[in-house]
Amino acid sequence: MNNENYYKGLEVLAKIDPDNYENIVESLKHSISPDLGTLAVEFNYGQIFSRPGLDLKSRLLATVAGLTAIGNTEQLKFYINGALNVGWTEEEIVEAMMQMIIYAGFPVALNTILTVATEVFTARRSQVREEKG
Repeated sequence: MNNENYYKGLEVLAKIDPDNYENIVESLKHSISPDLGTLAVEFNYGQIFSRPGLDLKSRLLATVAGLTAIGNTEQLKFYINGALNVGWTEEEIVEAMMQMIIYAGFPVALNTILTVATEVFTARRSQVREEKG
């Protein structure tokens, strides 16, 4: 394990999902392949997300768009939440996802926007209402 990249990766994860990143990392340690989790933290977040040239906010929107285009609904939930956590609005996220219709087609957009984004936005709104009320 390259400790520098691993710890940089943890810092990035903490910015993407401050409430859950520790649980995510812990679950990876106890998964069927703990080394895969370590590599994901080191490479994805410690090397790629930490590169200069784009800020974290831009990288998250690009990730949402990319996952939308390939129809990866499971990972998309995490990154939509992350995009909201770093300051993107629901409208901006939906617009980036809508842009992917050109490349991925309507079926992918229907699955990702009408299902995944709606689920994430609804859950977050419910959480905010619970916290206020």
